[in-house]
Amino acid sequence: MGRFSIPMKGFVLFRLWAVSAEAEYLKYKDPKQPMSTRIKDLMKRMTLEEKIGQMSQIERRFASPDVMNQYFIGSVLSVPGDTPGLNATAEDWVNMVNEIQKAALSTRLGIPMIYGIDAIHGHNDVYNATIFPHNIGLGVTRDPDLVKWIGAATALEVRATGIPYAFAPCIAVCRDPRWGRCYESYSEDIKIVRTMTEIIPGLQGDVPANSSKGVPFVGGKSKVAACAKHYVADGGTERGIDENNTVINRTSLYGIHMPAYYDSIIKGVSTVMISYSSLNGQKMHANRDLVTHFLKDKLKFKGFIISDSEGLDRITSPPAANYTYSVQAGILVGIDMVGLLCLISNHF
Repeated sequence: MGRFSIPMKGFVLFRLWAVSAEAEYLKYKDPKQPMSTRIKDLMKRMTLEEKIGQMSQIERRFASPDVMNQYFIGSVLSVPGDTPGLNATAEDWVNMVNEIQKAALSTRLGIPMIYGIDAIHGHNDVYNATIFPHNIGLGVTRDPDLVKWIGAATALEVRATGIPYAFAPCIAVCRDPRWGRCYESYSEDIKIVRTMTEIIPGLQGDVPANSSKGVPFVGGKSKVAACAKHYVADGGTERGIDENNTVINRTSLYGIHMPAYYDSIIKGVSTVMISYSSLNGQKMHANRDLVTHFLKDKLKFKGFIISDSEGLDRITSPPAANYTYSVQAGILVGIDMVGLLCLISNHF
């Protein structure tokens, strides 16, 4: 039997030490480290391309292993009707999400992706899931405890399919019944809409008493991250035309359309989605005053702000006329995650 020479033993020991030291140096992977320390360590390691990828959410049908690896994608979504197959089971969903997650974890830094879905009245895109009334039907109950239970039931079923993020609730205040999305609003009465934000602790869990205002909270593996949408005044557009312009003074804006966001933030909502609509002629996806100065700075919202799907494209007319400008405008506004639906090569 051959023997290692002393120099060879020394080299092997050095390599073992080096590997151990490198493992200890990856602070962002150590759950014992403070969250702020892990984030700073990870951010220092990320390239610009990786940061851009982490700020991008793409549609499931484009989320191939090659795309996840090449672009370091941070989030994937299922649009309505986008399922693993006809009558797909919960196991089918889990397997699909896991395959995409494996691709995300195989990237250089191994950052998990966040999978999201429109679970807006129960886990409505999943075969045999429990379906609840749309928000307008829940609003008439005037029962926040019921809505909280519905949120908890929805969270359980969403997590059972391997998904940790639901694009709900819609907290629009429908001011014109001609609006085609009135059924997504709990009420025309802001008092009722505010009461119905109790669905957020149903989805996410109750915020601990010592929690800081604005900090997101998700209470374990049976809960999901919620999304308050669509910020802001999407239910007040002129003549009830969807994605139209809302003409309103500041007093009415803060008194009618904004209060449900105050409540959502106090209840620890994880994300806020920006509206396609405009406010006094300015696209909400390009409204830095309300996104950064008000939502982030004044209300102290610490979660992430996500565009609606292709929301940045619609900053210009026609949509996507100048995508470079739209991206710059949207990011400078304070949007943290950009929803993309078309082929990723068109946007990168």
